[in-house]
Amino acid sequence: MSELIHITRGKIRKRYAEIATSGATSCCSSSACCSGTPGEKADATQAALAAGYTLEELATLPEGANMGLSCGNPLVLASIGEGEVVLDLGSGGGLDVFLAGNIVGAGGRAIGVDMTPEMVTKARNNIATYTERTGFNNVEFRLGEIEHLPVADESVDVIISNCVVNLSLDKAAVFNECFRVLKPGGRLSISDIVADKPLPESMRTDDDLVCGCIGGAASVDEVRAWLENAGFQDIRVEIEEESRELIGRWVPGSGIENSVASAIIRGRKPE
Repeated sequence: MSELIHITRGKIRKRYAEIATSGATSCCSSSACCSGTPGEKADATQAALAAGYTLEELATLPEGANMGLSCGNPLVLASIGEGEVVLDLGSGGGLDVFLAGNIVGAGGRAIGVDMTPEMVTKARNNIATYTERTGFNNVEFRLGEIEHLPVADESVDVIISNCVVNLSLDKAAVFNECFRVLKPGGRLSISDIVADKPLPESMRTDDDLVCGCIGGAASVDEVRAWLENAGFQDIRVEIEEESRELIGRWVPGSGIENSVASAIIRGRKPE
């Protein structure tokens, strides 16, 4: 089983390394998962707008930080405050880290963790531009797996993530790690793909659909159970019905939007 996990994680890492180095705005090789039509900056912008970002937010970002890989905007409901420490799981090109850095200001910190060296390099290369534009030196990107976060115990106020936890092969471990690194009273607010109908085995084993945020989607009940077992309280898993139109464009004609949708997943670590 561990060998299978290693092989699958390697495929996912390779796919996202290709995206980071090619500049494509798609997380699937042959279809348009997690974006629109691959390859153009305009597509990344349209994908981000469809996921809930605004043109004003996108205009503040360094070039290439928005890669069109979003399924929602976790910042909308995260209630991030000035001076807080924010952790982004699977930070990619740095979209949500840079936006969070703007919110927390000079007294806060925004940390991105990604398992793909090429993504971490891409994001780090944009830090200087971000600092020049904002005057803040408050963001960083760390290489690591979200099942084994390179983050100290009880050091984070808010955890965000955007269409990444579904890619994990051990989601229970991810939520356990989230609980570990959050301060007492800390919050989890992530946007991810969940399944509200069973997915056929053919979809769960399709490389493109697994790497493209669909094949690994967990059910709402599974997500709730993992959060409860980790110790979270005030758990909410809210499906965003309007996201089905966006998801339908990822794999046109497949009807996948009838089985999966984007959801905002929230929980709180007890005081």
